[in-house]
Amino acid sequence: MTTATVVDGSAAAARLSGAPHTSSYSALSRTVREAGLLRRAYGYYLWTGGLLVLALGAAASGFVLLGDSWLQLLVAGALGLILTQFAFLAHEAAHRQVFATGPVNDRVGRVVANVVVGISYSWWMSKHTRHHANPNHVGKDPDVANDTIVFTEEGAREHRGLLALITRYQGWLFFPLLTLEGLNLHLTSVRSLLHGTDADRGARVRELVTIGLRLVLARAVVFWWLPFGMASAFLGVQLAVFGVYMGASFAPNHKGMPMVPEGSRLDFLSKQVLTSRNIRGGAWTSALMGGLNHQVEHHLFPSMPRPHLARARLLVREHCAANGLPYTETGLVRSYAIVVGYLNRVGLAARDPFDCPLRQSMRGY
Repeated sequence: MTTATVVDGSAAAARLSGAPHTSSYSALSRTVREAGLLRRAYGYYLWTGGLLVLALGAAASGFVLLGDSWLQLLVAGALGLILTQFAFLAHEAAHRQVFATGPVNDRVGRVVANVVVGISYSWWMSKHTRHHANPNHVGKDPDVANDTIVFTEEGAREHRGLLALITRYQGWLFFPLLTLEGLNLHLTSVRSLLHGTDADRGARVRELVTIGLRLVLARAVVFWWLPFGMASAFLGVQLAVFGVYMGASFAPNHKGMPMVPEGSRLDFLSKQVLTSRNIRGGAWTSALMGGLNHQVEHHLFPSMPRPHLARARLLVREHCAANGLPYTETGLVRSYAIVVGYLNRVGLAARDPFDCPLRQSMRGY
């Protein structure tokens, strides 16, 4: 089988302006459906969910048995990993991958996200749905909107003061900043529910109360059981591991791939394939990243259960090769290097225009 594989997305970038507005996606979709890859995988999710519940119970038992011991930081790290895995399940339920009907997926996803993880399911649904509709599309994809990290040179030029300083070195600072992402997810969830404008105010209130109780009670237990300093360290480690794991799982998928200029139009197949990157690896990589390593297939078929994505990859790669569409996949470590390099290149736009790079390089001589 021949494949069109690129590492850094540069070949895909050349196609953004000229990609056709009609595609062969319907033919690919028919092939995937006939292969049975859109069928539910109840057994897989039953085992996965069961193992995660056992892991959470083991972490809770370790927390109680260790008592006043700095070994609790190991439990905190493990808890950060376990909660991220639960977040992957909530993500899959939001995409209708777990159960056959939307309402059941939503109920389970809301419980997992709100009660277990402590983030807003409705906020995530709204944000992530917009991302899937227009990945890497400037002005439409909320994941590339200006924030502490920026993804366009125009965005980098808008930053001033401390933000501009961070932006200049944002590639190198990316992973350190992810240690704060867990805290940011909790705060953003609460803020979105407090200031949301959706019609179902009652649902927002219920979600806000649930998340509030989850966050307050969990912290109350930690501070009641452990000395103040140790409890603070426990929560810091747990949030840091959660944030880094979440960010390190989602970042390789689109960061450093071509950006779609505002106002551009692309057909569905081109839009999803050209802006997405797969991560090579087998079943362990898929388990580690919650199936996000098969990002191309996930974007083409969002409701496809995780265990079917590997087989779909073979079909999608063959289809892309036959249609001359670049298909990007790389190793996990290489993907991080691409992300860091891309963010640093974008960050150069925040440099003082009168700060000559040659002058900077000559300092010290």
